[in-house]
Amino acid sequence: MTLLKKPSGGSASWFAPGMVGLLVLSLALRFWGLGRFNSLVFDEVYYVKFAHNYLTQTPFFDGHPPLSKYLIAIGIWLGNQMPIGRDTVNSLAGAPYSTWSYRWLNALTGAFIPLVVAGIAYQLSHRRSYAFLAGLFAALDGLFLVESRYALNNVYLVIFGLLGLWCLLLALEVRLTPRSLYLIASGVFFGASASIKWNGLWFLFGAYGLWVAAWLLRWLQARFPTIQPGLLLADGAEPRQNDRTVQSPLQRLAQLTPWQIALNLGCVPATFYYLIWIPHLKFNTAVGFLDLQKQILNYHERVGSGTQVHPYCAEWYTWILMLRPLAYYYKVEAQGGPLLSTDPAVPAGNTVIYDVHAIGNPILWWLSTLAIVLVFIVLVQQLLHWLSPPQLEEPSYVEGQPSTRRPPLNATEFWLALFLGINYAANLLPWVKVTRCTFLYHYMGASVFASMAIAWLVDRWLHSSKSNLRTMGVLAIVAIVLAFIFWLPVYLGLPLSTEGFQQRMWLPSWV
Repeated sequence: MTLLKKPSGGSASWFAPGMVGLLVLSLALRFWGLGRFNSLVFDEVYYVKFAHNYLTQTPFFDGHPPLSKYLIAIGIWLGNQMPIGRDTVNSLAGAPYSTWSYRWLNALTGAFIPLVVAGIAYQLSHRRSYAFLAGLFAALDGLFLVESRYALNNVYLVIFGLLGLWCLLLALEVRLTPRSLYLIASGVFFGASASIKWNGLWFLFGAYGLWVAAWLLRWLQARFPTIQPGLLLADGAEPRQNDRTVQSPLQRLAQLTPWQIALNLGCVPATFYYLIWIPHLKFNTAVGFLDLQKQILNYHERVGSGTQVHPYCAEWYTWILMLRPLAYYYKVEAQGGPLLSTDPAVPAGNTVIYDVHAIGNPILWWLSTLAIVLVFIVLVQQLLHWLSPPQLEEPSYVEGQPSTRRPPLNATEFWLALFLGINYAANLLPWVKVTRCTFLYHYMGASVFASMAIAWLVDRWLHSSKSNLRTMGVLAIVAIVLAFIFWLPVYLGLPLSTEGFQQRMWLPSWV
């Protein structure tokens, strides 16, 4: 029995309130205590100062494209017009700004990532339960929560990349002018992701990978009759009248011609990337556009690696098991005293630890790693199933006709797994050749697809006819929720005793 069936109209009553609940939860977690730590936390020492430079039109060099700093600068300007956060103001960036002013837009942006993830999951499967679980797990990821609460740039990179993929899926659901508009929007969002950091290109690489995979499948279907029919839909083709299996928009991916890809996912992102530099170059006139790109490349090539560069440098393969998270803020304070106190006379027994750890939800992280590995295993099984010759003794085999052996996945499940696998690989494998110091947050793009993979498995378990699998699904959700609550103090920077802090540092490399 296949999992992905067309949803009935009566099952939707809970979905809209569920999505609203996810948004409310995400907003509450990000905005509660947003002004805590009246200082510049971690890379805020760069990005808030760079945003201030844009507001004052002060020339400076930045090792990344400018879009995230534009957004932080806009947030500062708007935040200064709001009657909020006036009790936490500092001049560490060069002018008196409230912590609220330079953090609120990041918090708002990060709160919508779970909804975008849910939207992509629904577009892939048309299953509300899967979409809700994917959004819920995104909301319960501690690294995304931490990154959203400070003026950093990774939440912008991820949400723009995800919006690019979502628009691509929406484009495949429609035709003619609406398809063209969605494709242009997809290209704009991919360009925006690359305009945050160059590794935003990994999302675009994922889109290219999917398109190439679709054309490769078309080629394989013409040569191997054992490949199941229906994986690709010809232009204008519609599902059969009695077909109760949901059709994936990716089944129409081979309908996109090379010139459509070159224009919308090539020229449009490149044009957006070029145009986004115009405000920066207006008062940074020492070098032109191309020379500035060379300077940025040279900067990253000069950055070394290892603990001699930064104590939290982490190789790409350590991200998969979350072996080296980062401490964005750590301070021992007098119990009940003001934050940022410097009283050396406070006895050790009367202190608390304020720690902000850029660490994922460990249970979610490790289950996601297992799930994405399983996705790759199933994809390999599917490929071997297609390429293996049918056995003559099979009752379903008729000479000269395709085999009717049931594949591991139906067409929609196959495209869902391929979407997750290709995008995960596209966001992880380019880091293999990077020699500069890298950090756990560089895994955020790939981790989205790993968490979508565990959401897919849990959804399958919950809808299984086997009670033990349904129990596994419930237990996985409960474990992820409880882990999020347990590590919540180090996401939000809440006061902890020394024992409480140590209880949450499960591995020595986490400290």
